[in-house]
Amino acid sequence: MEILSSRILLRPSEVARSHRFYRDVLGLAVYREFGSPDHPGLVFFLGQGLLEVSGGADGRQGGPVEIWLQVRDLRAERARLAAQGVAILREPRREPWGLDEMWIEDPDGVRIVLVEIPADHPLRRDTR
Repeated sequence: MEILSSRILLRPSEVARSHRFYRDVLGLAVYREFGSPDHPGLVFFLGQGLLEVSGGADGRQGGPVEIWLQVRDLRAERARLAAQGVAILREPRREPWGLDEMWIEDPDGVRIVLVEIPADHPLRRDTR
């Protein structure tokens, strides 16, 4: 299988509310907008991936999908998000695998894991 592109698809219960959350609260940049001007779909940049928020949830809530987002400064993001009223499901902490993680969720209950990779973590070292 050759993968040419990828993205995570979210079908929220309230599209406009989720657009505001991902664009205004998390501050994700918009890659493209499509569809009707009254009810557009938005595709956001997610570092090396894309997140499309469009359509409708058809009554589904949350689900097994989680989003992993690497940030530069986890503590700064925690303060910024809390100031905007985002509930922190789990405070930042160092995981046994060496990453610093914090958990939040979007308006439909999709869990978002915010991750900071410490300077001494193997993901930051050139193993060549």
